[in-house]
Amino acid sequence: MSFSNEVKNELARLEGQNLCCDKAELYGLLKMSGALTLHKKGMGINFTTENAALARRVLQLLKTNFQLRMEVLTTRSRRLKKNNRYQLRVMPSAEVSQALRELCLLQASQTERAELLQRNCCKRAFLRGTFLGGGSVSRPAGDYHLEIVTEEHSFAELIRENMAFFALAAKITDRKNEYIVYLKEGNAITAFLSIIGAHNALLKFENVRIIKEMRNNVNRIVNCETANLNKTVQAAVEQVETIKFIENVYGLNNLSPPLRETAELRLLYPEASLAEIANMSDGKIGKSGINHRLKKIKQLAKDLGMTD
Repeated sequence: MSFSNEVKNELARLEGQNLCCDKAELYGLLKMSGALTLHKKGMGINFTTENAALARRVLQLLKTNFQLRMEVLTTRSRRLKKNNRYQLRVMPSAEVSQALRELCLLQASQTERAELLQRNCCKRAFLRGTFLGGGSVSRPAGDYHLEIVTEEHSFAELIRENMAFFALAAKITDRKNEYIVYLKEGNAITAFLSIIGAHNALLKFENVRIIKEMRNNVNRIVNCETANLNKTVQAAVEQVETIKFIENVYGLNNLSPPLRETAELRLLYPEASLAEIANMSDGKIGKSGINHRLKKIKQLAKDLGMTD
């Protein structure tokens, strides 16, 4: 099961919300995935999904809030996975038109929509409905990505505005004839899951995310240490080559006692760090002092004709 389906299964089983939130959630759900049908007796509604829990939720929300005649049909998908498809049909009647008006799905003004989504709890329910109807979220082990897809640009803007109310900086892009409202930052996705009530999915997302970030931090530290070690080894190899050049061309005995001491220690201990060489030195000198001596030795080698 995909992570998106796990989130939707959790959301489809939420209970105890206010009636006003039922309508806000239905508005988002039916606007995303519902279809109106026209008959002689009036208007009807069709809602189709492969998620049994979601089909039950839509049925329950409609039964709780409206006096409508409904039926659920189960068919077998013709696609490769051959999943069951659940089609909820709301039979045409005058009551359907009234329900559609209450849900702002039929000739609703901007003021009526604002009233439907006026309360904070209703904004959360609306976002939950839009995600249930057309949202997806990638597994936290991969790239962070959550999106809600709609065919209407104005509705995409409404989704983005409600996300912005909760300080979520969602963006909109278009793909063919669709508009995608998306989040691509881990903190924003966990905040969205919390807002819509997917708390179990949020905990799973955060657990995987923490492990992923810890692993990334360890890899960065290891890579940094490896890079530093490579630099140290390369520097030591160059220092040994420089000292051997001076030994052959000039002679180490002609160096000043401090430089000769450092040169001999480097030849004896080619893998030692500068701090270790400083500890082995007779005089009271630190890492920076040893580095200064080696720079002098390098400059002398250049003066004697050594090329890089």
